[in-house]
Amino acid sequence: MRKKIVVLTGAGISAESGIKTFRDGDGLWENHRIEDVATPEAWKRNPVLVQEFYNQRRRQLLTVTPNAGHLGLVELEKKFDVQIITQNVDDLHERAGSSHVLHLHGELRKARSERYPDLVYDWDRDLVMGDLCERGTQLRPFIVWFGESVPMIEIAAKITETADMLLIIGTSLQVYPAAGLMIHAPESIPVYYIDLKPQLNFELKKMRNVTVVEEPASTGVEKVRQMLI
Repeated sequence: MRKKIVVLTGAGISAESGIKTFRDGDGLWENHRIEDVATPEAWKRNPVLVQEFYNQRRRQLLTVTPNAGHLGLVELEKKFDVQIITQNVDDLHERAGSSHVLHLHGELRKARSERYPDLVYDWDRDLVMGDLCERGTQLRPFIVWFGESVPMIEIAAKITETADMLLIIGTSLQVYPAAGLMIHAPESIPVYYIDLKPQLNFELKKMRNVTVVEEPASTGVEKVRQMLI
């Protein structure tokens, strides 16, 4: 049986493809405050602004491509059972060819019913007021906003429990509950943390066997792959 690598990815891996992260620089996300575009309150207050923000991000996503970090994870599938848990809302892992990807915070290329969250649709065009689900209610971005529960976190925790190795890429490990997933991994397993500015949070400091690779994903994934094969 092949060993299972559970991979936790954050904004850093996508940044190398040209996707901006709100944690850079002044803390703004595409010149917007998070409170204005990524909360349920923002949606209630100004849904048109929220839609346009995500429309812009969706348009940009369609112009970028996976980078060497994404492709390196696909290479790992040749020898390992690779399960990716991502905080990212882009589809670059899928486009690179990864087989098993779980999105914690939603997906940019999908829309969901405002009232019926299980009604989810593939969505590549702009989302506007008047776009309705099959039950007649307004569609909203299929994004888990700040202040909302993370529906997939329990599934992610169960996947992490079965890991033989943990690979953490491009995340500051500050956004919970995603940042706490490593507490579900067996304490003695090897952990590889790839990031340009690694920050070992409380949970990671408790792990016994952590290797820090202070590099971008594009080179760090290949370095770790060479360690493992």
